[in-house]
Amino acid sequence: MHKKNLICDIDGVILHNNDLIPGADAFVRRVLEQDINLLFLTNYPAQTPRDLQNRFYSAGIEVPESSFYTSAMATADFLKRQNGEKAYVIGEGALIHELYKAGFTITDIDPDFVVVGETRNYNWSMIQMAARFVAGGASFIATNPDTHGPNMHPACGALCAPIERMTGKKPFYVGKPSAWIVRAALNHMDAHSENTLIVGDNLKTDILAGFQAGLETILVLTGVSQVADIDKMPFRPQHVYSSVADIDLF
Repeated sequence: MHKKNLICDIDGVILHNNDLIPGADAFVRRVLEQDINLLFLTNYPAQTPRDLQNRFYSAGIEVPESSFYTSAMATADFLKRQNGEKAYVIGEGALIHELYKAGFTITDIDPDFVVVGETRNYNWSMIQMAARFVAGGASFIATNPDTHGPNMHPACGALCAPIERMTGKKPFYVGKPSAWIVRAALNHMDAHSENTLIVGDNLKTDILAGFQAGLETILVLTGVSQVADIDKMPFRPQHVYSSVADIDLF
């Protein structure tokens, strides 16, 4: 195995909600024992790396806090490369924390950016204010394009929809399948695409993002996508396994 870096999705690959997928703990231990640089990459922006570390620990997996990279972190990294320093944010504390850390002012007064993440506290006035700012020239940025989570919980893409319809402007989605988040993750782990693998359960997000960023891709069948879905795509994963427990590339 000439690859020295591994980017791994979380939900549908390592965990189902907070329950361990059988064999995922042994897979993580095996990867770490072989001194492979491992980073867990998630589109979900509402948990900090410490939150995710605790979630893993509760499922029986011990990894350092530095092993996690989220779409909230990637969004902050993206905005640091843009012009502007003020953001109106629809999202939870983890996203706001990352933007504060990156030096942004969170405000509802003449923001340079409207940033949408995941939140259960979404209301008419947020939609109206965000749409007004975007219509007035603020850049429209979203952490991820996912429309829903388990049990049809509305996700970021769904929260962006009314703002998009009202303004006629589409957000820039930072998260998978954008190659941006994969490139940002590579920078975060000081790795290069040519010697990095990505493992995911979703052809339309994880595998497409990896493909667009030039990584070798592994699809596991414990989450969203199944074998029958592969032929529906114009691209193919290089490897397909029933679960991470069956991966024999390491």
